[in-house]
Amino acid sequence: MFKLESKYTEIIKFIREKYNTPEGMIYLHEPRFNGNEKKYLNECIDTTFVSSVGKFVTRFEEMIAEFTGAKHAIAAVNGTAALHISLLLCDVKPEDEVITQALTFIATTNAIAYTGAKPIFIDVDKDTMGLSPKSLESFLSENTTQKNGFCFNNTSGKRIKSCVPMHTFGHPCRIDEIIAICKRYNIDVVEDAAESLGSYFKGQHTGTFGKFGTLSFNGNKTITTGGGGMILTNDDELGKLAKHITTTAKVPHRWEFVHDMTAYNYRLTNLASALGCAQMEQLPGFLIQKRKLAVAYTEFFNQLNIKFQTEPKNSSSNYWLNALILNDKPEQSSFLEYMNNHEVMVRPVWQLMNRLEMYKDCQCGSLENTEWLADRVVNIPSSVIIN
Repeated sequence: MFKLESKYTEIIKFIREKYNTPEGMIYLHEPRFNGNEKKYLNECIDTTFVSSVGKFVTRFEEMIAEFTGAKHAIAAVNGTAALHISLLLCDVKPEDEVITQALTFIATTNAIAYTGAKPIFIDVDKDTMGLSPKSLESFLSENTTQKNGFCFNNTSGKRIKSCVPMHTFGHPCRIDEIIAICKRYNIDVVEDAAESLGSYFKGQHTGTFGKFGTLSFNGNKTITTGGGGMILTNDDELGKLAKHITTTAKVPHRWEFVHDMTAYNYRLTNLASALGCAQMEQLPGFLIQKRKLAVAYTEFFNQLNIKFQTEPKNSSSNYWLNALILNDKPEQSSFLEYMNNHEVMVRPVWQLMNRLEMYKDCQCGSLENTEWLADRVVNIPSSVIIN
């Protein structure tokens, strides 16, 4: 244990030097407001357009669409809402099933549950920590039947309508292989790109491969609107419908209130979007700084013989949350306790979804890699360093 503590002391010293914080708490991922945030927020207040109508909402959507290359970007109140709407527009219905990974944040699984569907948990790849195409193919070939243009689960008899892979910690999964597999099985793909703004797979931005992709702008993301999300799609008709269904399905009229379907009040506010516009102006610089930190971490942890998770092959990661892979569960536990006791915030991966009470009865494939990672992965401070 003494050797471990000595190593942990070195890590704390390195992180404090990188963040120029000799004492006090170093958080996992803090937002940075160094641009036009106050200017744009004051403009919102001065114009009184602070709710879901205003120029900053449209501008924010345009900036995201231009940056990601998506044809349409629709702002939502958070990433969970963006996922919920995307699944609904993939015609996911109550009693359907949706494939995803157990190693994810609760929002992924909750969004599936909001539709009335039930998740199926498939294993991840160790090098991406995202949904494994090999495990997906294995599960579908062994457990499903095609009928009338749909994929049905032989065990439950239910339709498997969608698949939600996540780009974990900003590292792209093998999304092209996942898309190809799902296409053969008539399953729609909704990418959970909540953590991967600024990440690319084979030169294409994450969240633009599937029928839909979704982003999150929570306070701990690479850019933030305090809370917010975005739906990405290249489908003109679905893009228009996504905007309609997130704005209570109100039919445009100068004064009448007519709504033509049951819909949702999920539109992002002008106030939050103003923050988003200012953050987007700084995003390229943020990504440069995050990559510099990842390079420094890689070199440092190589010297300590600790595995630092680097971007997968064919990928450019935003390194949203930097991750270490330790030797075993006891080392993970001791690392978490020591670092947090010394005011350097670190955390494990989320509790696996299949271990949560409300999802413990969901069908699972083999989760060998998922469980291996859950016992070893820790996230370390990843905030943008401002020189």
